[in-house]
This record gives sequence, C-alpha cells and structure tokens, in this order.
Amino acid sequence: MKETKFAIDIDKERCKGCGLCIQACPKDVLEFSKGYNNKGYHPAQVKNIENCIGCGFCYQMCPDVCITVKVLEKARS
Repeated sequence: MKETKFAIDIDKERCKGCGLCIQACPKDVLEFSKGYNNKGYHPAQVKNIENCIGCGFCYQMCPDVCITVKVLEKARS
C-alpha cells in the first residue's frame, strides 16, 4: 500500500517570517530558512516533507496566503 504524498509550495518573497505555519504543523514539516528574502525576513521552508500528512494547518494559519499544499500521489490499497 502506497502512502499519499504531498508537496508544499511557499512563496518566499511574500512570507514575513511570522512562524505561525511552523507552530501550527503537527508533524514538524516546516522551519525558518537561514537565508533572507528581499524584504529581509527569514521565510518558512520545508524541512521534512516526508512527514507531511496534508492537514493544511500551515496554509490555514498563514496570514499572507503564501502556502499551497498539493497532493502528488494518492494512497492505493
């Protein structure tokens, strides 16, 4: 049985580094980037995509609508 796989896209230039998405994630998928965006913020980035369960808490919490969660492959039984 295959697991469902997800992708998370973050618009790093729109991200203001508030960290709400990082705190909302129950599976420790996101972290702050060590680099900066053009506004001088440390944007969120994906660190453990294999842990993602596609719950959507990250994009629901993002006040700047920077995050998209996509289903790449659906589980088959």
